[in-house]
Amino acid sequence: MTPTAFVNALSELKLDNVFNPYSDVCAVHDRADAAFARRRNLKGYLRAAVSMGVDTIWMGRDLGYRGGRRTGLALTDEFHLPEMTQRYPGTNFKQATLGPAVAERTASEIWSVLRSLTLPPLLWNVFPFHPHEPNNPFSNRKFTARELLLVDDLNEKLIKWLNIRRIVAIGQDASQYSSRFGLEVITIRHPSYGGVTDFRNGMSELYDIPCQYFKSKKDQGVLF
Repeated sequence: MTPTAFVNALSELKLDNVFNPYSDVCAVHDRADAAFARRRNLKGYLRAAVSMGVDTIWMGRDLGYRGGRRTGLALTDEFHLPEMTQRYPGTNFKQATLGPAVAERTASEIWSVLRSLTLPPLLWNVFPFHPHEPNNPFSNRKFTARELLLVDDLNEKLIKWLNIRRIVAIGQDASQYSSRFGLEVITIRHPSYGGVTDFRNGMSELYDIPCQYFKSKKDQGVLF
C-alpha cells in the first residue's frame, strides 16, 4: 500500500448523500481544484505518518461539514492547517475552499491536546467521508451499516500498513467499531454535546499532561 494507492481507492467510492472530499467539489464553498488539493493534503499526511513512525490512531466517527468535508483531513478544520503543517514534517497543507478559514469546535479541542504531544497520532475516522441528510449537504448524520461495509477493508489496510498498535477512540461509535481490529483501544468521550471536560480529563490521564496545558482556539477567543 502507498499513499497514492490508498487515496485513489478512497476517491473512487461514490455514495448517495455522502460527500467524498477526494473526488467531489462543493458548488458553494470549494475552489475548482478542491478535490485535487484534498487528495494532495491526505497523501502528504500519510507520507508524514509513515516517516514519523506513528503507531497510534485517534479515531473519530466521520467528517463534519465545517471540518473534514472542507479539509479532507479527519478531526482537523481549516483554522488548524498551518499548525498541522508544523506538527507533521514534510507536509504543506493547503486550503481547498474559498474565503477565510473556517473553525470547528471538535477540531479545536482535538488540537488543544495534540499540540502538547511529542509524537502526534494519525487522525482518522471510522467513516472517512461526510455523510449528510438528503437535500441538505451542510448537515451531519451518522453513516449507515451498508455505508460502513464499503470502507471497512480500507480501514483495515490502513491500520496494517502503518503498523498501528493502539487506537484512541473519540466517542462510543468509534470505540465499538475499533474493537474489531484486535488492538488496544482506549475510549475517550467526544468533546461535543457537553463532553469537553470529560474529553480533556480523559486525554490528561492518558498522556499524563495536566488539563491546564490544553488550550483550544475557542479558549483563545476564536469565533466558531
